[in-house]
Amino acid sequence: MKNDSDDPRPTRPAQTYTAFDEPSDRLGVEHAADAFPGSPGMLFKQAMAQTRMSICLSDPHLPDNPIVFANRAFRELTGYEDGELIGRNCRFLQGPKTDPAPIAAMREAIANEDVVIVEMLNYRKDGSTFWNALHLGPIYDEDGKLAYFFGSQWDVTDLRVARAEEQHARMMARELSHRMKNMFAVISGIVNVTGRMRGVQREAAEINDRIQALGRAYETTLDDAASGTIEIGNAIHAILDPYGRKGAPLDLRGNGARVPFSVVSIVGLVLHELAANATKYGAWINETGSVTVDWNSPAPDETLVVEWRERGGPRIDPGSIAAGTGSAIVDRILRTASGTIERSWDPKGFEAIVSIPLRG
Repeated sequence: MKNDSDDPRPTRPAQTYTAFDEPSDRLGVEHAADAFPGSPGMLFKQAMAQTRMSICLSDPHLPDNPIVFANRAFRELTGYEDGELIGRNCRFLQGPKTDPAPIAAMREAIANEDVVIVEMLNYRKDGSTFWNALHLGPIYDEDGKLAYFFGSQWDVTDLRVARAEEQHARMMARELSHRMKNMFAVISGIVNVTGRMRGVQREAAEINDRIQALGRAYETTLDDAASGTIEIGNAIHAILDPYGRKGAPLDLRGNGARVPFSVVSIVGLVLHELAANATKYGAWINETGSVTVDWNSPAPDETLVVEWRERGGPRIDPGSIAAGTGSAIVDRILRTASGTIERSWDPKGFEAIVSIPLRG
């Protein structure tokens, strides 16, 4: 068993320390000199008094490593006065709901003269709690010997609350995603059964394609929706990637525009109809045909513009084109959202420019 004579650390005579803010009779100059070699004690006192960061020093050479200095910010944070702080170990800020894990980490850091940063629940004098981001580390004198332990405290309660709310929102988004998958699966099943019973399997398959496109768009954006907006590029990729995986030449471009979550269904259905049309009548009929999709929004709350360009498809006479069900669906959806679509055909191929206002 190790005795006191085996401890190489120097011992100090018992002294009484007091916290201070003013430059008079609060802390001996020798302590500031020990902790900050070459720095005038008066400057140290004034700096510690004026900083808004909560700071304390403890003396590991005294029994129970007590606080020997605490600035005004520390007292304002904890609610304790000078005489209630000095000479006590910092553990008096702990309480029944303080996690033992950061306490163990602090003990290990002190034993190893190491630096540690922990977050822990602390208690003020009035019993109220706050989350403390504590930085703890050793301070050495000019001879390289341990002089004090330095502690800075930062009230991160608001940040913890924000993190908890964000985590809760993400959990809710995941649960909603799961339920929406089930909902789309049920709707798809109903459509299939109805199509078989009424002998309209082809029409049922077309409806199911639209349902699945919506499902893919929502599935990739629900987690992001917790922040209030979504990056529309994720939805566009989810909607069109199945076509690319089937070998259809597809070039997706975009500027990372963020849009309200409500825009997902509009973009999802419009792009699905354009892709279906390209597969049946447009560029993807030919092996040489390709589609480029670009999107951008100059600024939040303005207009999302999606540009669809087909190249290498069959030549089409614009005068012979009759509006089909897909076109009617697109037009109706965009009218509901006060959006527009401009379609054009030329020898190079088909183009469509979709504009969706983001305000309101």
